[in-house]
Formats: sequence, C-alpha cells, structure tokens
Amino acid sequence: MDAVQGEVVALGNYLNPGNSGFIGIRNDIYVDKSEMIRLVNETIETPRRLTCVSRPRRFGKSFAAQMLCAYYDRSCDSSELFKDLKIATNQEFTDSYRKHLNKYDVIYLDMTAVIGAVHDKDDIVPFVIRNVTRELVEAYPRLKVAEAFHDTLSNAVAIAGTKFVMIIDEWDAPIREARNNGELQQNYLEFLRSLFKNSGMTAKIFAAAYMTGILPIKKDGSQSAISDFQEYSIICPMGFAKSVGFTEEEVRQLCGRYGRDFTMMKSWYDGYELEDAGSVYNPNSVMKAVRSNKFHSYWTETSTAKSLMDYISLDFDGLSKTMAELMGGIEVLVDTNGFANDLVTFRNRNDVLTLLVHLGYLAYDEELKMARIPNEEIRLEFARAVRDVKRDETIRRVRESDQLIYDTIHGNANAVAAQIEKIHAEETVPLFYNNEQALRSVVKLAYFGYKDYYLKFEELPSGDGYADIVYLPKKSSPMPALVVELKWNQSAEGAIVQIKNRRYPEVLHGYGGVVLLVGIAYDKDAKEKRKHTCVIEEVKLS
Repeated sequence: MDAVQGEVVALGNYLNPGNSGFIGIRNDIYVDKSEMIRLVNETIETPRRLTCVSRPRRFGKSFAAQMLCAYYDRSCDSSELFKDLKIATNQEFTDSYRKHLNKYDVIYLDMTAVIGAVHDKDDIVPFVIRNVTRELVEAYPRLKVAEAFHDTLSNAVAIAGTKFVMIIDEWDAPIREARNNGELQQNYLEFLRSLFKNSGMTAKIFAAAYMTGILPIKKDGSQSAISDFQEYSIICPMGFAKSVGFTEEEVRQLCGRYGRDFTMMKSWYDGYELEDAGSVYNPNSVMKAVRSNKFHSYWTETSTAKSLMDYISLDFDGLSKTMAELMGGIEVLVDTNGFANDLVTFRNRNDVLTLLVHLGYLAYDEELKMARIPNEEIRLEFARAVRDVKRDETIRRVRESDQLIYDTIHGNANAVAAQIEKIHAEETVPLFYNNEQALRSVVKLAYFGYKDYYLKFEELPSGDGYADIVYLPKKSSPMPALVVELKWNQSAEGAIVQIKNRRYPEVLHGYGGVVLLVGIAYDKDAKEKRKHTCVIEEVKLS
C-alpha cells in the first residue's frame, strides 16, 4: 500500500504518544486487526472498563497496543490511518468508531522499555510515577500534584474534562524480569492495585484500561492482585480469539498475495486451535516467512526460546515422559487451574505445562483440557532443548528413540519390535493399549525423535485408503521414507500386505527415493503376553 501519513503532535513518551507507531505498522505488510477496537469500545464507561489480554511473545501484542494508542489519543488525528480498515468500513461499528476516535488522553506504558530505562529495577514504579506526572504537568500547568499518584490523575481529569484511556504493553515484564525479587513484584502489583482495585477512583479516572502481556494476571495469595480486570488468555480468549494471531483465511490471503506456499505455512506455523477463531497462526513467523520465502524456526529469535530447557528440566514426576509424548505427537491432559501466573512457582507437572501453553510452546484445547506441540517450528525448538536436558530419564528416552530410528532404517525388525514392546510395557496403565489407536500412541511415543529427520503425517489419504503414519524425509535428510501400518490382534506380515494392496506408497509418488514399509503388530492373546512383531520391507519409487 501507499505510505500512510498521520498528524503527529504527541505530547510525550507516556502521555499521548501519538500515532507514529501505528503509521509505521501501516506502512508495512499489514493484516487488519482493527475489529478488536470494537471490543474495547464496548467496555468504555462500564463496569467492564478493565481489559487484560495475554498471549505468547511475538503474537502481535505491541502492534495492538500501538493501534489502540493511535485510535484513542486526542493529541493527533488518526482518521486517515483507519479509514480503510474494518473498524471504519463495517457499518455495524461506524457509530462506535466515530464516537471514540481521538477523544481521550492516553497514558501509554511499555513496561519492557521502562525496565530498560531504569538503572535499578527497584525504581520501576517511582520512574513511571515521576515521568507520567512530569508530562501531565507539561500538558496541564495548573495541575495540582498530590501525594498519591491516583489523586494526581484525578486532578488531571478535572482540569482536562476527559478521562484517561490507559494502555500497558508487556504489563507482566516486571514479574518476568524480577522472577526472584518478591518485594519488587509486590510493589509493582500494589501500584496497579492502587489504580485499578479502588472501583470508585478507577471509574473517576479511567474511561477504559487495556493491558497486554504473556502471563495472565499474577495471583496474590488466594486472590488476584488486580481482580477487576476481565482476562482473555491464550487458554480462554473468548471474544479476542481472532485477535490472538492470524486466522487461516488471513494467512491464505497473504500466501495468495505474495505467492507463498500455504501448505508449508500451515505445517510450520499453524496449530493453535481456538474456539470462535479456528486455526490460529504465529503472526511473527508468518510475516518473516512471507518476506523471506523461507520456512524455518523463527522462534529461536525470541527470548522465551532460551528458557525452554530450564522449564522442561524441572524435576517433576512424569515430566520427561510427557515431553516424549508431546514430541511424538501425542496430546496430554493438563490441569491449568492451579497455575500461579509467574515463572517460579511450580508445584507439579501441570504448572510447567500450563506455563508452556502461555508461552506458546503448546497449543491447548479448552474443551478437552488437552495440550500438544502445535507445529513444526515448535517441534524443532523442543528437539533442540530436549537434547540439552541433563536428566537421566530424558537422556535415556532421547537415546532410545534415536536407536529405534537407526534400527528401522537398517531393517532390524526384531530390535524395532522389542523397543515398541518395551514402550508398551512402560505405558500400559496410562494409555490403555487395547486397540489400533492406542498402539498408534505407543509408536508415536517411541519415534518421538523423528523431527530431526522427518515430517510426520497421520491417516494420510493414499491409494485405496489411509496410511496410518508416514514419515517423510526433510529435504536435508538422507533418510528413507517410512510408511508405517499398525495392526492389533493381527500379524505384522498382514500389515505389509495391506500397505501393498491398498497402494499406500502412492502418496509418495514423485519422491523418487527409498521407501521402507514398516508393519508393526500386537497380539494381546498371543502365548507370549504383549508380544509385538515387526516386518520391514524396502521398495524403490520412481
């Protein structure tokens, strides 16, 4: 699009920052997320005026905050920025859009920037109060500065004749950065409480407040420190679901406009399935893939990626097994209710998994209470991290999976059967292996190290049926393709016959390499209890 201009007459960095940030966003490739303005408008001057939206890093939080600043800030005219966007062109939203456009004094706090500006993290709250107060005095010279910050804001409202819209980006940065400094966290939460816990004063000062961050609101003992906020998290986004990331239709349009491979985009960056939004994609990674036309993990560029190993290394019973299940493509049950919403209070496996959901490493199904690794990008990050974890159980699982892949590609069927049998015995109670679907879980768990070499596809349409599991080598991988058929209470030879008769390898037509047909069977009624068998045959496709 043509360069977008706007009137930039901002008063300061914290009070009325203007619309220059959103001008820059509009001048790049832009996906229209302006409809979320309607959701915030609906809360203005209501008991629901406080909104907190949490989502993973690089999921567009700061873009949304800049958009809201440009929309509400009365120090600038942003009508040109919004005139072609959904919020302005949808007749259903027109009245609300016009009513609130550039009508408020905005207080904007980027808490990550604040942390970078202070020499001592204990100065975070005083720094904010000092600088916002200074800019208020510059804007309103007759302002009476009170001892309490909220009283100063109340005095400013009386002079200005309009309430504030407060926007806090990365609200939880002090909680994350000072994870081991309980006193700093408490002081920061008390500061927020002083603004947003006193309902009478809050309504007097703020028309609305919008906070965004990675973590939900920090719990203070048995109650939230700022419980009057309506929370919309990645676990329960409700009306903000379509604003969490890019929807599938938005990604299709980007791929069509810039000639990118949608199938690859979906494989690499999809996987976050949200009610009312369907498939949701990582916006940062999608945009980088659109610009570069290269599909790989951009997640390593985020600061949260560096801490993944720390979290999955925590010594909780069953966590190593759970990591292996996730990496094998198995969904796991997660209880998210007890999470303390910080980076240090971990009591069990569920707390670790819940944090990984909030960080974006796991996708979560709210209805089923199940979590999974969402896509290829995140699988690569798990693969890197798991191989650096020093726990004995994790090391054992990694080595066993690597050995299983080695035995498979070298045709050592007896060793493959023995390892599948071992995993079956270890996991019988939690997975109840009594049918082909359960056997599939065993195989996925056993082969969890596949992502270094393969892309995995389940129930892949091919020939005259559906191949159970297909492991397709990545372009850089020298491995043969694997077509795996599973049989319960039948023979491994029968699995191979079915692969051939139903022409499953046809799905790899044009692959032109070696394909291994792998039949794995489990007969629960065999003389040798829980006996597994395996047959491996090699074919060459043209």
